[in-house]
Amino acid sequence: MAGAKNGVFAEKISPYLRRKREEAGEPLPFLDLQYVIDPAETAGRTFEVARHYESEMHPVFEGRRLRGVEKLYRRTLLVEPTTICAAHCRWCIRGQYDTLTLSREDLELIARYCGTAPENRDVREVLVTGGDPLVLVDRIEWLLDALEEHAPQVETVRIATRVPLQDPRRVDARMQRALRRRSAFRIEIATHINHKGELFPEVRDAYAALRETGARLYDQTVLLRGLNDTLDTLVELFDELRSMDIEAHYLFHCVPIRGMNHHRTSVAEGLELHRRLGASGLVSGRVRPHFTLMTDVGKVPLYEGSIIGRDENDRLLIRTGYRYAERAAWVPGWRLPDTAHVDDDGFLRVWYLDAAGGKAGS
Repeated sequence: MAGAKNGVFAEKISPYLRRKREEAGEPLPFLDLQYVIDPAETAGRTFEVARHYESEMHPVFEGRRLRGVEKLYRRTLLVEPTTICAAHCRWCIRGQYDTLTLSREDLELIARYCGTAPENRDVREVLVTGGDPLVLVDRIEWLLDALEEHAPQVETVRIATRVPLQDPRRVDARMQRALRRRSAFRIEIATHINHKGELFPEVRDAYAALRETGARLYDQTVLLRGLNDTLDTLVELFDELRSMDIEAHYLFHCVPIRGMNHHRTSVAEGLELHRRLGASGLVSGRVRPHFTLMTDVGKVPLYEGSIIGRDENDRLLIRTGYRYAERAAWVPGWRLPDTAHVDDDGFLRVWYLDAAGGKAGS
């Protein structure tokens, strides 16, 4: 997902998406709003960030400094084989990352680190993201092979991708072989489907091909102003996901990345949509996702009492379930960000920038 130059996130629209826009003969807002650069991106706000939470690690293992590794949670190690994507989502949380692609040697070293380093003794999941790991299928196969050999404690490997939406032809027999069933762990595939209109026939076929590998598919929809911020749009989307056997896992509030305020609803609007999804009878409770913020200390699903304050800069104070002492033990070298503090019970509280003019919610 890297593609920033001089602080500007480059526009990148895959040939497949360009063809779909041309074939339509009219604007397709569900694509344009996600991929076409907007002049509003030049407008910044105080407390917006160039990147989401900082969780990179640079451990030295077997005499080498590792690249492409992040960690925030006790059970999960994050690996980035590449920061390249087939297209650039304008709301991307990793648009300011440096361009990086790991070698086979790099990935095998990470697998050994995952399996043997003392700080990873509780790791049971590996989340493979980037960029988009399915853009370079050889890397994902090298990593899966290495994890199977060197990290026997890993039970689940999750792979985050938008390739089926952005370039579905890539989901071919070669990719299916790379994602084949493994003896040591199961594979889950995470995707961001934000609007029913994205589900062209080729896209549906690509997701079906991924399911044929035996992988479990789940979705992390990003709530975006003007795209999917109505109840009817979300009901249509989550019904369709269920019909495709894709679990609706998260409804993410759009992260306060620099220049992205025009994409963001208020947190209160997101909470109200989430409440109506669960309490309207319009959809089954089986398809209701968790409404979640990506804060500077990690993901925080919102529950009653999660929001405990608001300041004059539209920042919300969020109570989390993360303990500082545990985080410090899980992630050697982790530092408390300036936006967070530890409460009297040892839990982290963190400030989160709401959309401009938003209301607090609860």
